[in-house]
Amino acid sequence: MNDLRLRLVECFANVFPDLNERDIPNASRLTVGAWDSLATVTLMSVLEEEFDITVMPNDITHLVSFEKTLSYLQGLAISPKG
Repeated sequence: MNDLRLRLVECFANVFPDLNERDIPNASRLTVGAWDSLATVTLMSVLEEEFDITVMPNDITHLVSFEKTLSYLQGLAISPKG
């Protein structure tokens, strides 16, 4: 697993503590009952802090699944943490 994916798994684990780590890569708004609008805003905040980014209001539509969020972050060319 690459660094970006590992960091994103950690973000999801913080926002959705009831999710098993192996289930996180398959997580989406449709599969996670706790994923409501408040969870989306919380996820956005966690991502902004972890990756030192600003998620623009129009970009919140990318935060609907783990994979779409990962693709969004990859598109931003996130630097390795360190």
